[in-house]
Amino acid sequence: MIELKVPPVGESISEVTLIKWTKADGAWVERDEVLCELESEKATFELNAEQAGILIQVAKEGDDLKIGDVACKIDPEAARPSTPAIEPVADKAEVKVVAPTLDFNIPETKAAAPVAAPQPKATPLASQMIAEKHMDVHHVKGSGSLGRITKNDVLSALEKPGTLPGTRLNNRDENKVKMSNLRRTISRRLVEAKNSTAMLTTFNEVDMGAIMELRNKYKDAFKTYHGVGLGFMSFFTKACCIALQEWKAVNAYIDGDEMIYHDYCDISIAVSAPKGLVVPVIRNAESMSMPEIEHAVVELATKAKENKLSIEEMTGGTFTITNGGVFGSLMSTPIINIPQSAILGMHKIQDRPMAINGQVVIRPMMYLALSYDHRIIDGRESVGFLVRVKELLENPLLLLAGKDPAKLLLDI
Repeated sequence: MIELKVPPVGESISEVTLIKWTKADGAWVERDEVLCELESEKATFELNAEQAGILIQVAKEGDDLKIGDVACKIDPEAARPSTPAIEPVADKAEVKVVAPTLDFNIPETKAAAPVAAPQPKATPLASQMIAEKHMDVHHVKGSGSLGRITKNDVLSALEKPGTLPGTRLNNRDENKVKMSNLRRTISRRLVEAKNSTAMLTTFNEVDMGAIMELRNKYKDAFKTYHGVGLGFMSFFTKACCIALQEWKAVNAYIDGDEMIYHDYCDISIAVSAPKGLVVPVIRNAESMSMPEIEHAVVELATKAKENKLSIEEMTGGTFTITNGGVFGSLMSTPIINIPQSAILGMHKIQDRPMAINGQVVIRPMMYLALSYDHRIIDGRESVGFLVRVKELLENPLLLLAGKDPAKLLLDI
């Protein structure tokens, strides 16, 4: 009997949760076949069969297991289940071929047209009331025979406007759900960040017109040449890398009584995964081109959504970028991803009237928020960093070398 134990997955991780079994108890499994999924406080990983045999589950789905605990056993000496026997084919001389009977009266079939959602039926009086009140018939739940909408159903919907059909009124039920390892870790780290840092947030706004124009002009060619879409994240990552190398404190963090400064930029990208927020890291982003950054973002985001990120891919990071704009957030104060000292929050792009050269002009604007640890980053550094990021984004050609191309050419 072979015991399969929970393997070590990181220095600081002592417990994992068994999320689900992918093979049933008592099933035959082949060597290296995935048996179950385990979730640590940082990532999801799989447990594979070390040898072929019959699976004997020890832990149950939802159980918390310590590193080294037995998750299951495999009996390699058990008999392999027999496959259904295939009857031998008779001698060719004895085989009788029976021609199938064909029915040539089958009606001609056509491609099915898209079926529209059925219109709920209503009594004549109910239909008249719905028309007079300009109500959406789909928001009225029928109580008559076969779901027919009656006069009382319309009156009930008018008494409680905004209530979705099927809502249990005055419902007081509660559901208790156990927090996952990942959610518990997120909770602990957020509280720790609030309690252990002197966190402040500074704001600015950036005109996204130049980037949007550049992106619209070259996105098709970019996709053709590099096989990946041109998004906003590569512009922000590039701008942050330049600003981080100019404002060193924003790329540093405190370790005891020492301040550790980094000559490289490992950018953490906040990604909303099915089981919670994760922050995979783009290593040495300052040395990467725009296509390389876009490829890295797509790869990490895909892994996050499929719960395939490794511990190494989420460990480290010197600065974090988070984009609440994809969910419609107009402004927020992001929380520092400790032990880092700063995080940049992107937000929704919204057309707003701006005063430019004495004229009111509608421009696509985005609010930027930089939350930072005031113990290591002063106001001058935080504001200077954010102003530099704004300057780089509003003049994308500066991203080539951090300087105006004309000044670079003239060496001034």
